[in-house]
Amino acid sequence: MAKRLRDSITSQYVEAANRLSSRQARRRIVAYVESYDDIFFWRSVLSRFENSERYFEVMLPSRLDHLERGKKAAIMSLIAAGGVGRDMIACVDADYDYLEQGASGSSKTILDNPYIFHSYAYAIENMQCYAPSLHAVCVAVALNDRQTFDFEAFLRDFSTAIFPLFVWNIWSYRTGATPRFAISDFIHIIEMGNISPENSQQALANLRRRVGHKVQMLQRQHPGARESYAAVKDDLRRLGVRPDMTYMYIQGHHLFDKVVVPLVRKVCNQLIREREREISAQSVHATQQRNELSCYSSSVGEAEFVLRRNVGYVSSPQYQSIVEDLQRYLEGENKDEEEKIES
Repeated sequence: MAKRLRDSITSQYVEAANRLSSRQARRRIVAYVESYDDIFFWRSVLSRFENSERYFEVMLPSRLDHLERGKKAAIMSLIAAGGVGRDMIACVDADYDYLEQGASGSSKTILDNPYIFHSYAYAIENMQCYAPSLHAVCVAVALNDRQTFDFEAFLRDFSTAIFPLFVWNIWSYRTGATPRFAISDFIHIIEMGNISPENSQQALANLRRRVGHKVQMLQRQHPGARESYAAVKDDLRRLGVRPDMTYMYIQGHHLFDKVVVPLVRKVCNQLIREREREISAQSVHATQQRNELSCYSSSVGEAEFVLRRNVGYVSSPQYQSIVEDLQRYLEGENKDEEEKIES
């Protein structure tokens, strides 16, 4: 089967196409992402850098081997095909690669290549779950601004509870001890069960107990790891991992599906029922009640959908780190262009 032209696109190809355009045409920069869900996130990041001189086109790699979900296949295939470069960048979830700091091949590739940009948080799901933005999400869903649950306090307590065990998990990946304590083991221990606003404090107490038991077990299994554990802990802090924000660095699907969505959905349901009771109480007659309830019902949103379109992460430190990386990349490209013109 003959290759489609798009399958052969490389940074050099896009650069050549840009050079063939008129001097007044904007420079096109292709930004490859991992999945459909990533397109909206990276569009929201990259759009701020578009101007009269450049624009970004966010797309999925179309090569057959890119149909496999995950950045490793996508990035390695891009590199093998000619690589990312000046006019074709890759935008990926950080996963643990950022925190591994080169301990694995994929981590080294992502950190060393100036044309690969990562989310700093584990995944975009973590960004969508940025705690200070969750009340606004509930308002967007339920159209009710009453705050019935403190998401920031809950995720702060959740993060602080799991931080000691999270350090052990990163330690295991940096030292090659993952068969003993893999990310799946970590996720199993921090599982919150059927979480709700009503049982959140009891769930946190149970979580602290499970984490404490596992930490003691790991300390017994690795009696000589005291210094290396402390070194990893200090390095994580250097990388911006605060104990009260650990939730931004754990597996994104787990945080989104098992912790935040259940809480947001239940809070929204409470707010919706509260608003419906207000409408019923304030209605003068049955017809007005039916009309008002119908109007309100057609206006409320769906919790998971609204959360996936949440852009409240723009105030997060992780988002700011992404912006700074892109600024350095574009400033470097502009400098290179100026040097070419002068020469």
